[in-house]
Amino acid sequence: MRRSGDGGHGPAGRPGSGSAGGTRQPTGTGTSTGTGTGTGTGTGTTEGTGQDPHGRGQPRQHPQDRSDDGARQPAVTWSEAVALASSAVTALPRETVPLAHALGRTLAAPLRALTDLPPFDTSAMDGWAVSGPGPWEPARAADGTERPGLLAGARAEPPQLADGEAVRIATGARVPPGASAVLRREAVRHAGARVRTATPPQPGTDIRPRGQECRKGDELLPAGAAVTPAVLGLAAAAGYDDLPTVPRPRAEVLVLGDELLHRGLPRDGRIRDALGPMVEPWLTALGAEVTVTRLLGDDAEALHEALAGSTADVLVTTGSTAAGPLDHLRPTLRRLDARLLVHGVRVRPGHPMLLAVLGPGDRQSTGGQPRHRFLVGLPGNPLAALSGLVTLAAPLLRALAGRGAPESREATLGAEVSGHPHDTRLVPVRYEGSGLRARIRPLRYAGPAMLRGVASCDALAVVPPGGGAPGTDVPVLDLPW
Repeated sequence: MRRSGDGGHGPAGRPGSGSAGGTRQPTGTGTSTGTGTGTGTGTGTTEGTGQDPHGRGQPRQHPQDRSDDGARQPAVTWSEAVALASSAVTALPRETVPLAHALGRTLAAPLRALTDLPPFDTSAMDGWAVSGPGPWEPARAADGTERPGLLAGARAEPPQLADGEAVRIATGARVPPGASAVLRREAVRHAGARVRTATPPQPGTDIRPRGQECRKGDELLPAGAAVTPAVLGLAAAAGYDDLPTVPRPRAEVLVLGDELLHRGLPRDGRIRDALGPMVEPWLTALGAEVTVTRLLGDDAEALHEALAGSTADVLVTTGSTAAGPLDHLRPTLRRLDARLLVHGVRVRPGHPMLLAVLGPGDRQSTGGQPRHRFLVGLPGNPLAALSGLVTLAAPLLRALAGRGAPESREATLGAEVSGHPHDTRLVPVRYEGSGLRARIRPLRYAGPAMLRGVASCDALAVVPPGGGAPGTDVPVLDLPW
């Protein structure tokens, strides 16, 4: 789609970015180590900048050469790039917010029960609360009339139930003292004034005992868990009105390139923008709060103004990661005195991706202290940009949001996958079969400028240099939806 794809010429006819062994290499990130699944950690990366006493939201230190575009250092491996992005920053400052505002955030502290759940013995069914083996007489009030049924939400403590007595009860109502079981309404038979059932109930039948789910003080979820709708429900049930959370990182998307059309059919040497519609929802799925997607074209001053004035935690650019005459990203980063953490990754597609640390925005601060911002530069070809999203943006956003890396998973190749001699490949795959026969098969239409393969894939396979033979286990990256 864009000029800075994986080598050669992009669809717009501009020069590509060259090979991984070319001149655009990182600024010095070789101290990190990682595994093939991208779960490794860098070395010398745990110190904050000293600007925030807690180190939250601040870039961790990585050795680098700030003087130019990093041509002195080789491109990092794919697993090193993932580890560098993961370790580049600590979580954003915690905020306590009402439950209604917590969705999509991350728990900043363990969620502990503030009460027993259920908080009292509760009926699991509509029917009769009974005492003893039966048959049972309906419980009577002092005036001899049948005692009113027990309803959910009734504030008064229900009276004691004597042996051989029964009282109508609704689902969710408090079970009266002395009750041994609840009879489901459909299981009850009446014989005269008596309540009967074909089979005597076992003690505790259809009663949810107090504390069945948890006791007060139990840890329900650890810090770092994503706040989903189910977590909101659990927190409310456990007694919470507010939650201590790490906010969602705020992100902006800057779409670069004069050759891009945003409506209609490609024409006059121009192509449709495929990244603008894709990147924002992808970042949202990764946990970011995307505030805006801006279409900047190839305007160096507009790019400088956008980067200098943004208060987003993460800026994501599409295209312009190469060194062509209209590729303004790297000169703009130098003009802003940005620090490059990753500049070039040994991965196909997407090797010209980059990760940089920007100074604080004009109005951006945390508790009165400046907070640094990050820029993820995605190559302009669609599948190459996707590679940059899963390699750099995903681990960076997880770290800012206070979430841990997902558990690494592997799957078995069902067909041979050709590899690059020196670089990792990210290949769209589909699952086939189940159990011991389960396999992943690569999909067609997986070139750097193509989205057809990834639009129908189940995951991305991480294929090591040299490729993989059928029966080989390789790491897989699940898509974020």
